[in-house]
Order: sequence, then C-alpha cells, then structure tokens
Amino acid sequence: MINIRNVAVIAHVDHGKTTLTDKLIHFCKDGEKLPEGDLILDNNDLEKERGITIFAKNITVNYKGVKINLIDTPGHADFGGEVERVLNMADGVLLLVDAFEGPMPQTRYVLHKALELGLKPIVVVNKVDKENCRPDEVHEAVFELMFNLDASEEQLDFQTVYGSAKQNWMGSDWKNPATDISHLLDVIIDNIQPPAVNEGPLQMQITTIDFTSYVGRIAIGRVHRGEFAIGTPLSLVKRDGSVVRTKAKELFVFNGLGKQKVDSVSCGDLCAVTGITDFEIGDTICHFENAEALPAIPIDEPTMSMLFTINNSPFFGKEGDFVTSRHIKERLEKETERNLALRVEQSDTPDAFNVFGRGILHLSVVVETMRREGYELQLGKPRVIIKEIDGVKCEPMESLTIDVPEQYSGKVIEALTRRKGDLHIMEPKGDLIHLEFEIPSRGLIGMRTVLMNLSAGEAIIAHRFDRFEPLKGEIPSRNKGVMVAMEQGNAFAYAMDKLQDRGKFFISPQTEIYEGQIVGENNRDNDLVVNLTKSKKLSNMRSSGADDKAKLAPPTIFSLEECMEYIAEDEYVEVTPKNIRLRKIYLNENDRKRATAPKLVMN
Repeated sequence: MINIRNVAVIAHVDHGKTTLTDKLIHFCKDGEKLPEGDLILDNNDLEKERGITIFAKNITVNYKGVKINLIDTPGHADFGGEVERVLNMADGVLLLVDAFEGPMPQTRYVLHKALELGLKPIVVVNKVDKENCRPDEVHEAVFELMFNLDASEEQLDFQTVYGSAKQNWMGSDWKNPATDISHLLDVIIDNIQPPAVNEGPLQMQITTIDFTSYVGRIAIGRVHRGEFAIGTPLSLVKRDGSVVRTKAKELFVFNGLGKQKVDSVSCGDLCAVTGITDFEIGDTICHFENAEALPAIPIDEPTMSMLFTINNSPFFGKEGDFVTSRHIKERLEKETERNLALRVEQSDTPDAFNVFGRGILHLSVVVETMRREGYELQLGKPRVIIKEIDGVKCEPMESLTIDVPEQYSGKVIEALTRRKGDLHIMEPKGDLIHLEFEIPSRGLIGMRTVLMNLSAGEAIIAHRFDRFEPLKGEIPSRNKGVMVAMEQGNAFAYAMDKLQDRGKFFISPQTEIYEGQIVGENNRDNDLVVNLTKSKKLSNMRSSGADDKAKLAPPTIFSLEECMEYIAEDEYVEVTPKNIRLRKIYLNENDRKRATAPKLVMN
C-alpha cells in the first residue's frame, strides 16, 4: 500500500477542478490518444453544455511508480450529496482556490466536510495568470478559513502550490511559472499518507453506483479492511441493519480512465464490483462470517420540494414516449438509488409526487435528464421545506455571496433586502464590490434572473445552505401578471403585434398554443387573457395603414431553471422532450375564476 494515494479534488464551482484533473491525465500519458482541448471527464451531455461537473468521477494516474486515485467532485452546492460520500474514499484532498475570487461559499462547505473526516489538505491556488489576481492574499484567506473551521495543527500545516491548470503548470512560486505540472504530483506523493493497512475480515462501503446495459449495476467503493478476492463468500449489510448473503461476479480496479479486471483488491484501494444485487449507497460488503457494517454515510437533509405530475395538457403524448404516472414513479425511484440527496413521496393527489432535493439546480438536472430520455411531465412551483423545531416553524437560511460592479451594487442590495436578506459584509475586490448576505431560501427563488437583469449579466452569484431559522415572514414574489392564451391554434404575428405594448412574449409567431398556456408577461400585476389565433381578415377594400408589416420584438426564452423559478402557485411548467411550456393549472378562464372566488359560508 506504500504505492497508493487516494485524493479527492474539491473546490467551488468553476475554480478549475476538472481542467486540472484532465491536465494530470495528459501529463501521466494516460490521455495521449485523447484530443487536446476537450475536457475528458465532463463526458455527460448536460455537463458539457453547462460547463459544470454534476457527477463525481474516479480516475487513476501513475507517476514515479505510485498509483494516484483521483476523485473529481462537483463544485455546485446543489450536488453536495455527491461530494459527501466520495470524500469517504479519500485520504487527502486537493483544495483548489481561484487566485482572484479566493475562498467562496462552496469552498467553505466542502472543506468543512473534508476537515471533519480528518483528511490532509493540499491547497492549490489556481488561475494565477488572471488579471488582478492576488495569490498571497488568497493563501492567507484559506489559512484563516481553515482556522475558523477548527482544523487540527497537522491540517493547518498544509502545502500550497501555485499555478494555472489551463496553462498546464504548477510550481511553488506564482511569480516564476514552471514548465509542467509535475511539482503538484511530487507534493501529493510527499504529503498525502498512503492508506492505512487494516488487518481482519473484509469491509468495503459502497459510495457510488455505476450502470452499464451489459452487466447492470456496479458497486464502487474503497476496501477499508482486509482483502477483497473473487470467490470469497460475502454478506451485504444494508443501511437498516439487515444482512443479505451475496456473491461477487467480477472485480475491477481503476486504471487511467477505464477499469482493469483483477482477482483481488488490497486494503486501501478503490474498486468496482459486479454481480451483487439489491444494494444501495451506504451499504457495507463484508466477509460472510463477519457481517460488521461501517458507519452510515451522513447526508444533509434536502431543503426544497417540488410537485412532479403527469402531463394533462391538450398536447399530452404528442412529443414524449413515457407519459404515465407509473413511468414517472419508476424513473424517480431509480434516480434515488444513485442520487442520495433526492427523496420521493406520493402526493395527496393521484398521479403526482413530491420530490425533495437540495435546490433548483439539483432538481432541474433530474428533470432535464428525464426529458432527454423521452419523459413528459409537469412541475409545480418549488417550495422550501419548513421544519418545526421546539414548536417553532423554521425555514432554511442560506449564505449568499455576490461580486458585482460598483455601479450596480445599490440596486442589488435593495432587491435582496426586499427579500429579507441581511447584508453582513461589503468590501472592494479588484474592480468589483464583494457582498455577503444571509437570506431565506424562499427569497432566492427567482432571484438569480432578477440579479442578472439588475447587473447587466455581470454579477457572480454563489450560495449554500447554512441552517434552519424561525420563519422571516412574507416575502414578495413575482410582481407582474402573465398573458394567457384564450384558445388553441397557431399564434399569428398580426395578433401579437397588436398586443406588444401590453407586455413581452415568450413565444414566436406560428407557434402552436392551447387555451390556458402562458404566452407572455403582462406589464401590470394582473393576468390578461389574449387571443393570439386571430388572423388578418382579407377584403377587397383598401385603407391607409392596413398593409403595415408587423414588427415584433424577439421573444424571451427561459431555460428550465428560469421557468421553475418564474411560475406562481397556480401555474405549472410543462416539460416534454421537444418543448418547455408554461401554463395555468386550470386551463379554462371560468375554472380559474371559480377556484379563486371566495367561498360562501351558509349559517
């Protein structure tokens, strides 16, 4: 075991984890046949499109005869469930910090988890080629952060490496760029301890689940004790304490970007096992005669819930392959096997499910994945989870940081204080103003779009769940009504042109619409029912102005997350493989009036 190092790469979103891991693969010659310039690890379509890591990944590089198991982790707070469990496989962490931005909310979150587990950190100050970078100040800020998180003396005595993953160099001095990335690999070998050798019967905890259509589900984890050999009779200890006899069919270790089949795996190494049935993340694989479970992986509670229901719009079944509640239920249950931070419950109404997750992004990735697989469904407005603590109703609070140009800071502060945000820190940071708020999760729903509009798209926004606090009272939500289609048909430019001064549209001309579909935003705070299917009547009479061409402003196109944040309580997001539409729950105008009318009470 002298020649193994297990290292997790952790950082705030977009600080360069995946780029650095890719450069390490290329340097160690495991990636020489792969195209330069492409991120090898972000191979999922959603990851490529969004430029973020969603799923943790295991790879291995060999350097100077040492096998280094690298675990690339997501940086976004909504995928913290992925980070928590993979840290159990590591003996040390590479903490990446942007040389300009310094420690951010997610840096604090993942570092806190790593320090709690007793992992030794190596700090990598990345992007030192950036303008206005401040590597020395960032180094001090990381030390201060570790001290505040009660790091041990050994953890505080960390090594710092400076460099630019994009420019492919790492060194001990940021003012003198190195020629390659080897310095970082030397620091890993010298500073991170090889895994401890624990003698005794086999113990391996399942921390990740992989899947292939050939062999089915694959259990991935680290051998904590003993040796794992093919042919050994096994017991699977479930999270609830029950024990099931099982058998492994094949055993793999990680090698480069792939897996290598082996007959046995030593204590401390990471491996993948096939043939074991009916397992979940957190279960322990043990020797048959010694069914002793490892402590369960603690997972932070979800903070947000959302209603998932079948699509019952007039366009039901036209674009998707899986449309029934049985399909949706089976797919969500399958998702909970891999996605530990996700929970699914049957709703009060049939054909609907309450899905609990870490945040809008976490839930939207699940929805986007389902939509691409051919599912049709509808989503209700996201709601934060209210907990009762000592008889007091409490809601989740978040730490929010915003870096914004100075000329927009006043508007940003005003918008957030209206949403019950408390400003704690305001300081200059290069050309930007750095703001730190404490704000209820409710106040953040729909806030990203508002802040981007207020700052002309220049705000850098990050937030993470902090704790539960007593309810802060009423928070103002969307202050504008919507334009709702009156009847089904094609939207005509002639009709849209006449309504342009009433608001902005979400659809283009010639889009097929139905009664009750939301087609735009009203300038006022009430909903407006409009007829967009009215075409120009042709006659043999001429009049001045009748032949003017319609000039329409481009429609506002929302992303899935923006749709989820935009809708009100009486609205749904309709999601199909080809389209995302907004609609009223009650499509008919009279039904909507009936549902909102005050009920008469008879004496």
